[in-house]
Amino acid sequence: MKIRQNIRHWAAKKALTTPVVGDVANDKLVDLHTSIFLNKADEERRKERRDHLDGFFDATMDAYVAALERGFTEAEAREITHVQANFDFFNHGWTEMMEIPGDELETHYRRYEEFFTDHAITIDDPLGAFRPADGVPEAPETPDRLETAAYENALAGFADDVYVETDEGETVVGGETEAPDEVDPSAAPGLDEDEASV
Repeated sequence: MKIRQNIRHWAAKKALTTPVVGDVANDKLVDLHTSIFLNKADEERRKERRDHLDGFFDATMDAYVAALERGFTEAEAREITHVQANFDFFNHGWTEMMEIPGDELETHYRRYEEFFTDHAITIDDPLGAFRPADGVPEAPETPDRLETAAYENALAGFADDVYVETDEGETVVGGETEAPDEVDPSAAPGLDEDEASV
């Protein structure tokens, strides 16, 4: 998968792993992710998907922190959560929201298979052990989209590694950008109120 990485992502990592600030950052990042992905959906579908996405992304924040604690890099931990989201989108037939085409899901799963297996995550159960006890709100599926999927917002060809795009447009393969010496958690997306990519 190809993802971006800049100071906001480092700030999000810092915020999510800092007591007190972490709860605020979590809520803001959930709102941001929901907004970004809903904007890829047809307008008439957005309202019915919002609660599901809020609940789903809230659970993936826990997966992100768990991946960091496991020793994954910031880019890898974030990619793990995006892979989880793409599993969920595929299962619902929300192909227009997917970042990767459906035929690359298995390859992405295999790259993080040990982490996914340890947390009972599968393509069919994207949250696994991170699923909240009271579940995630349901949302209508659009299975017909799978039959004619265009994956119009997906980038193919990046399934074999993590590809990190810098602010300068350079792509770093298999790694990430250099972490700044000092990171202000208030610069995290949502906390600084600036629009940012996830």
